[in-house]
Amino acid sequence: MNGDKLNLTMLCDFYELTMGNGYFEKGYKDRITYFDLFFRRCPDGGGFAIAAGLDQIIDYVLNLHFSAEDIEYLRSRKLFSEGFLEYLANFKFTGDIWAVPEGTPIFPHEPIITVRAPAIEAQLVETFLLLCINHQSLIATKANRIVRAAQGRTVLEFGSRRAQGTDAAILGSRAAYIGGCNGTACTISDQLYGVYAGGTMAHAWVQMFDCEYEAFKTYCEIYPNNATLLVDTYNTLKSGVPNAIMVFNEVLKPKGITKCGIRLDSGDIAYLTQKARKMLDDAGWTECQISASNSLDEYIIQGLLRQGAKVDMFGVGERLITARSEPVFGGVYKLAAVEDDDGIIVPKIKISENVGKITNPHFKKVYRFFGNDTGKAIADYLCVHDEIVDDSKDLEIFDPDATWKTKTVYNFTAKELQVPIFLGGELVYERPTLEQIRNYCLEQVDTLWDEVKRFDNPHNYYVDLSQKLWDIKYGLLKHHGKT
Repeated sequence: MNGDKLNLTMLCDFYELTMGNGYFEKGYKDRITYFDLFFRRCPDGGGFAIAAGLDQIIDYVLNLHFSAEDIEYLRSRKLFSEGFLEYLANFKFTGDIWAVPEGTPIFPHEPIITVRAPAIEAQLVETFLLLCINHQSLIATKANRIVRAAQGRTVLEFGSRRAQGTDAAILGSRAAYIGGCNGTACTISDQLYGVYAGGTMAHAWVQMFDCEYEAFKTYCEIYPNNATLLVDTYNTLKSGVPNAIMVFNEVLKPKGITKCGIRLDSGDIAYLTQKARKMLDDAGWTECQISASNSLDEYIIQGLLRQGAKVDMFGVGERLITARSEPVFGGVYKLAAVEDDDGIIVPKIKISENVGKITNPHFKKVYRFFGNDTGKAIADYLCVHDEIVDDSKDLEIFDPDATWKTKTVYNFTAKELQVPIFLGGELVYERPTLEQIRNYCLEQVDTLWDEVKRFDNPHNYYVDLSQKLWDIKYGLLKHHGKT
């Protein structure tokens, strides 16, 4: 998982190498390019996404190199010049990378990552940057939706066994924690990243014993301070909950332990938890927590709570770890500018008949405007890299997809979203802990208006272009005959 344990330089699309060889042969290897990594649409029709995956990108860039075996493999393909292979044998990333910190709410069409580097270097990192951001941002976004649906109740990630591979399980758990989950069932994620791992028993434990009562009693005797009993192996209300109460009385009560729990993994969760809550309370176990699992997502959790389900903790598996409702984030990596021989930045644009696929050209900055009176995010603002926003003055911004629609922003504070990660190939970013990233995410999501956070038909958050950037974009469209 870590860069010093596995060289992932060859985890790239083959065209990155064929283009690299072409750039080298053409004399473009030192041409400075600017690439933006961004996405076009929020998953699940939501109003925003959560940035995640940067830490793994840092490890990757620090470890970028081609081994002798890599060079021999490429030579065997008989496509690459010896000069290019020699260049790769001494390869090191020397460029600049700016990125939005992990945990930041992000919106379509704004750069999450900007790479400024010689053409071959910038092209080579495309695949890995995309797979990191696409995967972890997807899971962090889904987790945040589920956590918000739970309305302050504990949410644990339970999906390792349904994840699509080891990285999906381990890094998916990390991303889910960033999004707001309280922990995971995945032990190695705790070992590697400090994502708290927890769990008690499966149905197999209960079935292993001659009776449910014996299974519960044995578990409580071994783990009196971590006693959460799975009560739906046979009959939740007729045997499961009554046996749990009996064992709590016999084993925990004499020890003065009141912290315990039961879990349901099947059946009518709303109905069963209401009945179980009453049985536990009537027996004096008012502090006993009720956990629920079984193919949950944000909509099911919302429905359960509307029906009065008495659930203190949700364990969410396959629909979180696979983002089953929409399992593709859709991030892309596009050329935005190049530098000519005099160091002048020349903007580049990608045009499509599909308006949503037309890119925003040039080397850019991204600002987020926060209202001074509310602390809430008002809009994001894309501008050319040399523009400075003076937040002491009112500013008129417009929607680039509807140029007639303007908005005046006043009494605001402007904050640049991207921060430098690598400069001249050297890491300049102080990497936060996972706990810091998670807390930052929760704080930043809280700056969004509830209308933006709606699951259905959320408010369309402004991501606007400066007049200067719009003029450049319009000029390129006109030049290429699209206006």
